[in-house]
Amino acid sequence: MLHLSANCSYYLYTGPADMRKGFDSLSGLVTSCMQLNVFCGSVFIFLNKKHNQVKLLLWEGDGFAIYYKRLEKGTYELPAIDNKNDSLSISSQQLQFILQGISLKSIRRRTRYQHLARESG
Repeated sequence: MLHLSANCSYYLYTGPADMRKGFDSLSGLVTSCMQLNVFCGSVFIFLNKKHNQVKLLLWEGDGFAIYYKRLEKGTYELPAIDNKNDSLSISSQQLQFILQGISLKSIRRRTRYQHLARESG
């Protein structure tokens, strides 16, 4: 069972990824295309062109881990991408919805209080 933490950062690679890529090739995509540090402890998400396969890459301090899933039927839905960057930051909840097959377009969030931290000084 995959555990997703709200304290972790999640980055989606917005282009199609070759699912034959392993640890080193995916790390190279993170560094060269996404312009991110692969050793920062964030989870990097890659989908294939058909959106029926997903790989998650994570540095665990002593090595890389990959979570790989292929759907037998259906596809993963991506969040709306409004920029031309190669990566998109998403929340753990959005990733959970993607993996569970929940339509991201039909989710409506109710208004909640958010405390904004003020700078001291």
